[in-house]
Amino acid sequence: MKAEAKAAALAAYEIEKTCIEEMKAYFDEEQFGNAVRLLASAERIGASGCGHSGIICQHFAHLMCCIERPARFISPAEAVHGATGFLQKGDVMVFASRGGKTKELLPILEICKAKGVSVITVTENLDSPLAGGADVVLKQHVNRETDKYNAQGTTSTTALCMIFHALQAALIEETDYQEEQFALIHPGGAVGERLNHKAL
Repeated sequence: MKAEAKAAALAAYEIEKTCIEEMKAYFDEEQFGNAVRLLASAERIGASGCGHSGIICQHFAHLMCCIERPARFISPAEAVHGATGFLQKGDVMVFASRGGKTKELLPILEICKAKGVSVITVTENLDSPLAGGADVVLKQHVNRETDKYNAQGTTSTTALCMIFHALQAALIEETDYQEEQFALIHPGGAVGERLNHKAL
């Protein structure tokens, strides 16, 4: 391995560590609390984003299902071809867009407004269309991406993951979700074996 490659790899740890540490300064208790309340009361949760943000939204939807908050990732392409029928009045849609201007998400925002679906937007740009049209905005902070061109979706996906992980941790407390409930729906793998052994 080249010396430059080793240096870049080690620097990536520091860049992302710094990002997570700095994110605490952008934690808005009121907005975060509103997001938790919406997610806790919604019958269904949708999540949508493009590219790396979309991939992390898939992770978020799975996290919600793991604490029995019914959720699914809604592809931006499928959303405007009927997939938003999953969402009903009183449900919640989560958008993830670092710049807050992702064109593929803007028509979905309008559908949500028309259907009475609450919107949570995670973005770095609080003045963006997706932020302006949201009921709750969670600030995403990114110091820089880890690659030398500051172009690949690396630190930004870590920052988005951190926000989603914080939401899940809060929701477990807000809804009083119990380990025994998770054991029932997660019998597979080493985690399932550990949880269900404890439940016996």
